[in-house]
Amino acid sequence: MGFLSCCRQVFRWSLRATTFFPFPPHGRHNTRHLVIHREFFSAHVPHSAPQLDRQLYTAHRCSGQLDLHSLLEMGFTETQAEHLYSTFNTTQSKMGTSVLTALMVLGLNHSTIVKILDRNPALYSLKGDQVQQRIENLWKLGLIEGSIQRVVSFYPQILNVPVKKVNALSHFLRDKCVFTAQQVTDILRDTPEIVEHNVGDLEYKVQYAYFRMGAKQADMVKAKLFRVSLDELRSRHCFLEHRGLYQTPNKKGQTLIINPKLKDFLGVPEEMFLTEVAKATKEEFDIFCRERKEAETEDPQYSEGEEEDDKGNLGQIGYNRRRKR
Repeated sequence: MGFLSCCRQVFRWSLRATTFFPFPPHGRHNTRHLVIHREFFSAHVPHSAPQLDRQLYTAHRCSGQLDLHSLLEMGFTETQAEHLYSTFNTTQSKMGTSVLTALMVLGLNHSTIVKILDRNPALYSLKGDQVQQRIENLWKLGLIEGSIQRVVSFYPQILNVPVKKVNALSHFLRDKCVFTAQQVTDILRDTPEIVEHNVGDLEYKVQYAYFRMGAKQADMVKAKLFRVSLDELRSRHCFLEHRGLYQTPNKKGQTLIINPKLKDFLGVPEEMFLTEVAKATKEEFDIFCRERKEAETEDPQYSEGEEEDDKGNLGQIGYNRRRKR
């Protein structure tokens, strides 16, 4: 059984026990069910200590409602338990121990779980099965051991987004923007906040990078394109063009100069961009950006001319690429 399958089974057992057995089960079959889960979890999660095994068992037998006693038995310190319980009462949440169990099964420590709940109070209003389904879906999209923990810790709001919306974004990036499945996984890992972005803006940004700059999808992923605003992308690109340091490739992908790599001038601080790539001062860059915005304000066709160059059908490109296979 693979690690993903193991985690799915742990989630199912955790939620069944919490949801359907609010009190310690007395039947022989139910007792065996909990024993199997404890042995399974210890065997397949090497970094989990016996203490964590006991804490998960506590989550099983708790009534499903958060209280100080159950939080302490799950391994939270007295300070952490009081903080969670206070926030729980303040938000008038109905969250039970199943949400905490789902986060603990991920291998997140108690301090991280507290920080996640502080940064994303919306989790207090979710049910355990919702969190479980969304975590499982992220696994299916390729965010496996290590990656998913970093993503949830860095951007816990990703657990607020329904499975349907995340999957729609994944299909959009593959079908409309012609990213591979692995590239979509890398995008979600490096820029999880993309799940909240407008797909129209995402498509335009990809089209600008592809048609106007001649960048390939692999280059966009390496440069973490979706971390950069469209305005910053256009400003840096146009400034390099203005200084003769960047050319749009022709239909054969050729240029008269060697363009800097996308990751070298997008995924870097402004100071590094100016000193190492643009070879210009901050004052020169600020003046250029100000004049460019003024030109766009006075003459809307100034930016429309760029947009005409950006228009293309990435879907058709993907279709042609598939036909060649």
